[in-house]
Amino acid sequence: MLEIISGTVDFYLEKETAVAMGKFDGIHTGHRRLLEEVLEQKEKGLKACVFTFDPSPNLLFGLSDNKMITTREEKRRLFERMGIDILIEFPLTFETASIPPEKFVVDCLARQMNARFIAAGTDLSFGDGGRGDANLLRLMAPDLGMEVKTIDKVCVDGIEVSASLIRTKVEAGDMEAVERFLGMPYPVMGTVVHGNHVGSGLGFPTVNLLPEADKLLPPNGVYESEVFYRGKRLNGISNVGYKPTVTAERLLGVETYLYDFSEDIYGEYIEVYLKSFRRPEKRFADLSALKAQLLQDIEGGRPQKGKK
Repeated sequence: MLEIISGTVDFYLEKETAVAMGKFDGIHTGHRRLLEEVLEQKEKGLKACVFTFDPSPNLLFGLSDNKMITTREEKRRLFERMGIDILIEFPLTFETASIPPEKFVVDCLARQMNARFIAAGTDLSFGDGGRGDANLLRLMAPDLGMEVKTIDKVCVDGIEVSASLIRTKVEAGDMEAVERFLGMPYPVMGTVVHGNHVGSGLGFPTVNLLPEADKLLPPNGVYESEVFYRGKRLNGISNVGYKPTVTAERLLGVETYLYDFSEDIYGEYIEVYLKSFRRPEKRFADLSALKAQLLQDIEGGRPQKGKK
């Protein structure tokens, strides 16, 4: 069970920890290298811990919008699944951001977090003016009984992986590239809500998610997808957008038709993974035209036998 410490700077961890430090937007292949390092330390009796800032420094200082590759709730679920024991969502304010980095290392990492091992990327920055970095950690670590391991940038297809790169690929709808750099298909998680039931009326019952407002979504359109629900892996075809043919309401949602599935799962938490773009969202003349296109989408996206 993942222990979450959020919204407070007043905490203390009794057990010694191995800490991965970073922003972790996307939990991409580079982040996974950090997490692998701290998870290996569990064999030495250390608790695997993730330390991240909330909100991100880029958001606090107005360097980016509030759209996230992985939302807070998505991150929590992914960290727990990976085997992380403790997640620190350290509240970032102008006050906490101005803490001298040397004081942060001593007070927060060494004392409060009882850190004995720290994994960090080469681009790590923290403390007043962003002066804290991996070099400072390495200099201070011996006197504090800590070991520091710096992880170089990870490259995929000869390209350096970063959250900004993945963000660009998501915005372009290049979901195959997103999967390569992220290390998994692009997730949209949430609780199934009632839609307008037009799909059911047309003979294609669907499940609907309303993503969190800060979730970065790819261009509106139809995507081949996978859905995980209570340990089951289901194939689907998903529409990201506003459904302009059936409603004028501007609610951005993800509506998914599940192949060979008929259970009522309203209110259940599911994970939709967008695999590949098929076509842009568009308005049809009437419901008959929409139904014809849905048939085409569903048959076109139907998994072939023997193919996962």
